[in-house]
Amino acid sequence: MKKQLFKILAKTNKVFIPSLSKRGVDLANAKKWQMAIIGWRYFVTKNSL
Repeated sequence: MKKQLFKILAKTNKVFIPSLSKRGVDLANAKKWQMAIIGWRYFVTKNSL
């Protein structure tokens, strides 16, 4: 159940949240809100695998 929920979240993240790596955002120079998005996407991806 938990894994299925995270798989659904991962798919919605892919659609609604922008990919910051394609925009060329450097992790060292990222703003706090960009770091929060990166962290959220990492958390969801890690739990869906």
